[in-house]
Amino acid sequence: MEAPQTSPGTNGSDDGKLRIYFLPNLMTAGNLFCGFLAITKIVEAQLDSGPPYPNIRAALLYILLACIFDLLDGRVARMVGKESPFGREFDSLADIVSFGVAPAFLVHRIVLRDVFVGAPELGWLIAAIYLICGAFRLARFNCLAAMPQSQSNHSGEFTGVPIPAAAGMVASLTLMMMSWDEKEFAVGNWRYVLPVLLLFLSYLMVSEVKYPSFKKLNWRAAQPFHKMLLILVVIATFVLLRNQLLPVVAPLLFTLYLLYGFIRPRISRQMRRDIEEDEENEDDVAPPSKPAA
Repeated sequence: MEAPQTSPGTNGSDDGKLRIYFLPNLMTAGNLFCGFLAITKIVEAQLDSGPPYPNIRAALLYILLACIFDLLDGRVARMVGKESPFGREFDSLADIVSFGVAPAFLVHRIVLRDVFVGAPELGWLIAAIYLICGAFRLARFNCLAAMPQSQSNHSGEFTGVPIPAAAGMVASLTLMMMSWDEKEFAVGNWRYVLPVLLLFLSYLMVSEVKYPSFKKLNWRAAQPFHKMLLILVVIATFVLLRNQLLPVVAPLLFTLYLLYGFIRPRISRQMRRDIEEDEENEDDVAPPSKPAA
């Protein structure tokens, strides 16, 4: 997701020096690089050759990989205590390429230019609306993050769906539909779903719907052995069966996240806390006492 919110004067930024931390920004650079590769593959795609469109599939995987890098950069920054305003701005620039330009260009290339042959301006408009709403979403986030702590949103919530989740939804659903099309599961021309989805996600990004950031999950907390074993089994299964599971699991996860924003206000506060927070939050853990002299 977007980089962690930091107010001026946090992490040494009040001394007038620009702080650029290697590891978190390396993750952001990986995000931007994947976005560039996705756009390159979309340009190189030969759609007239018919399925399976290997370059389009590669572009979709690069967008999803960019989502993973984006998820990691904020987590790494918080784990090592190296959050900075530079990281937030760099993250937004990478996001607009990987999750704004790449998905909009993708949908225009494989759908919109064919749908609106007689009026290509409409296709450009739909793709541009998504891109502009994504840029608006990122700019609004950065403005809120730059406000004093008393005025900005530090409650672990995002206002509007984050642009990585929107791009992940577009990429994962397209990947699923392409897999169905190759296996002759698809009914009719599935591609016409994507322009509607693009407009819906554009609305969600600039809406007031609240989405959790899951920043209160404590990734450094000690986990029970059986819980860690289950996580490892799930990861191993997904890696071994990624070609079969990815087109199904990825769109399901992104869809659940999108729907959760609408369901969230209607569930109890306790249930919300169970979903979004660790049982043992870092802030609740008392520092170790000094050994006796």
